[in-house]
Amino acid sequence: MPLLPSTVGLAGLLFWGGQTVNALMPNATLALAQTEGTAVWPLSGLGVPRYRRKRHISAGDMSALLDYHNHIRASVHPPAANMEYMVWDERLARSAEAWATQCIWAHGPSQLMRYVGQNLSIHSGRYRSVVDLVKSWSEERRHYSFPAPRDCQPHCPWRCSGPVCSHYTQMVWASSNRLGCAIHTCGSINVWGNTWHQAVYLVCNYAIKGNWIGEAPYKMGRPCSACPPSYQGTCSSNMCFSGLKSNRLLWF
Repeated sequence: MPLLPSTVGLAGLLFWGGQTVNALMPNATLALAQTEGTAVWPLSGLGVPRYRRKRHISAGDMSALLDYHNHIRASVHPPAANMEYMVWDERLARSAEAWATQCIWAHGPSQLMRYVGQNLSIHSGRYRSVVDLVKSWSEERRHYSFPAPRDCQPHCPWRCSGPVCSHYTQMVWASSNRLGCAIHTCGSINVWGNTWHQAVYLVCNYAIKGNWIGEAPYKMGRPCSACPPSYQGTCSSNMCFSGLKSNRLLWF
């Protein structure tokens, strides 16, 4: 039975255009309490390949995803006092690639979810740019009221029908300053009981992990007025800026 435009799913709305689903499962970026050492995310040995023969995302798509995330982060309302500039992280991209190639419509791998946040998007049908695949995440801001999600249901159980904002809050989580994504075309993939063919699957991993229950995604205030000391007061486009654009050269 095909998915209908009104179908909703696991903490995610169905966005119709061909077929497109964006989802954030609760175990991907939510935790009951922030445990000690959550800023540490040892990716080695957690499903992250050390070597690879080809990339599963182009340089253009990398830049587009990173630029779009930073645009959304710089334009939050109310303004953020501690929003950090996001950079590309090749370790996160490798972990996203390893998961995307499994063609499993769920968050994972489970051992990695303790350390990273994750947003997923999938599409079949006419071509869509990589930014089109993530725009629906940022559009969830209309359901979000700072500092608490009064109108959305980020803790939705399976196949809830309420509005969702957890993709958006992960995108704008101030300390989630590293991003790595991968795109893979799945010959067939089960999406909530329906088999999709030639589906474009996007996995984005974030560090440090955001969406901690009971916490706001950022501190409200004058941009860059509450940056972590490591930034030494440097600010760019309303974000705390270290001067590092990407660490990708360290990981090829």
